[in-house]
Amino acid sequence: MDAQGHGRANDVDPADQWVLNPHTGEYELRLAPSAPQPAVPGPRRAAPARSGAPGAPGGRTTAPVAPGRGVPPPRRRRDTPEEPLPGRRGRRPVKKKANAKKALLWTGGTMAFVLVAGATTGWFYLKHLEGNVGTTDVGDAAASSFSKDEAFDILIIGTDKRTGEGNEGYGDKGSVGHADTNILLHVAKDRSNATALSIPRDLIVDIPDCQTKQQDGTDAVVPGQDGVRFNRSLGERGRDAGCTMRTVEAATGIKPEHFVMADFNAVKTLTSAVDGVEVCVEKAVDDKQSKLKLPAGTSKVEGEQALAFVRTRHAFGNQGDLDRIKVQQQFLGSLMRKMTSGDTLTSPTKLLKLAEAATEALTVDKAIGKVGTLKDIALELKKVPTKNISFMTIPVKDNPAETVKATVVVDESQAPQIFDAIKNDVSFTEVKAQKKKEKAEVAARLKGTRSAASDVRVSILNGGAPAGSAQQQLAYLQTEAGVTKSDNAGNAEATLARTTLEYDPDQADQARRLADIMGLSGSALKPGKSVTNAQGLPAMTLTLGKDFKGAGVKLNSATAAPAAGAATADKVQCAS
Repeated sequence: MDAQGHGRANDVDPADQWVLNPHTGEYELRLAPSAPQPAVPGPRRAAPARSGAPGAPGGRTTAPVAPGRGVPPPRRRRDTPEEPLPGRRGRRPVKKKANAKKALLWTGGTMAFVLVAGATTGWFYLKHLEGNVGTTDVGDAAASSFSKDEAFDILIIGTDKRTGEGNEGYGDKGSVGHADTNILLHVAKDRSNATALSIPRDLIVDIPDCQTKQQDGTDAVVPGQDGVRFNRSLGERGRDAGCTMRTVEAATGIKPEHFVMADFNAVKTLTSAVDGVEVCVEKAVDDKQSKLKLPAGTSKVEGEQALAFVRTRHAFGNQGDLDRIKVQQQFLGSLMRKMTSGDTLTSPTKLLKLAEAATEALTVDKAIGKVGTLKDIALELKKVPTKNISFMTIPVKDNPAETVKATVVVDESQAPQIFDAIKNDVSFTEVKAQKKKEKAEVAARLKGTRSAASDVRVSILNGGAPAGSAQQQLAYLQTEAGVTKSDNAGNAEATLARTTLEYDPDQADQARRLADIMGLSGSALKPGKSVTNAQGLPAMTLTLGKDFKGAGVKLNSATAAPAAGAATADKVQCAS
């Protein structure tokens, strides 16, 4: 913008000139009207408003006329400094270098940006925001593009590197920037739910070899390490965020498509932008190390105090990292509620502050560093109700190899179920939207006559249940349920998340009987073709999926999701 465009009209904050368009439901920039033109020869003035022009009844919004083209700029007071309009600066914004990893977690930075970008959809302003975001080339560790039609996983990384003005007192002095706080965010394909899975920094993992991009543009492979802390997957030996992504995949079997990192300043600036975030503590806190001081009950924190809240680990629980993770999850839920509140979303000033604060704190992979992609992610994540966003931590136990317990290892009795649920897009919350999707014809599959158990013919396949499940279920059906015409057909060709029963339409009465015995839902019944059993007779096919709960245990019986003691983003919780 030239110098003429820097003034304010009647001291109006540019942020207050973002107006809600009732026709589109989006905010648009409405510049103040220009002063009347003198009736003397000069530059041609803009044509008067016609039907359909801004301000005319029923008219559509059009782009504002740029000052300096036939219209005098609005005057400003002498004592008011010139300020650029939103999205424009006095000089062109400088793109951050790809290797400048200004990153910490405080996931609020990421969440704020995706929410704000969806609310302020002015293209030119998002383009400006894109200039704020730093990018890192992590090669094939990240996906080459973002798909709006699929489930997606984004790794949110936080580092202890001292980056950002005013943060000299935080983090480990001289640290290369370890992956100290990490959340794997999974967003369901139907956008009905999401899971934020925290990964402890002290989790013992095997870091694989990883290819990194050097400053001179060449590639170098950083050798892997076995049996080390997860936080060493970033920074050490020149490892970048791609190395952390590869470590997540090796440890969980879940491949993140993208990553984001945010620095210490994100917590300070974001909480200030929304006028503080409410937190709750069961007991009064006076932590000399983090300088956090709060009374018992609910308090509002912002800026330095908010950063102290998410960093302290000496004020809660056993003063360990696992308790700090819980506090951070509670804080993030509160921040998300504040950002999606009517008070925030109806304030253009707050939205602009949030957008600026969040994007200046972010570093992302190249595939999502473009304005269009960032906006797509924003709009997709905005679809997920906060009540269906689950926060949980990888189930862990003390490292048995240590006498003095300092690290943890994956709890193999619980963690694989969590990993499988995320990989198979299974929600940890009871999503009402999913129930509504069961159409009338699906529910109708359970309605009708039922054959006798002795007339049910079924072949059982293991399609993801624990080894031996097909034989165990066969024994139960034959000895306990009276389904004597059943057999074990071995392993299925494909792994299924959910147990299914395929049957010929002529076998519907048999299918309904078996559904009663096993607690199968209408959606588990799949009309199709029968198979020939060992006796040469037509039989249904029962494929036991990963949701199989054990021989004789009905699939519709109430059981708690593994480690789903998880909090959700809509609930207020107190740190203890």
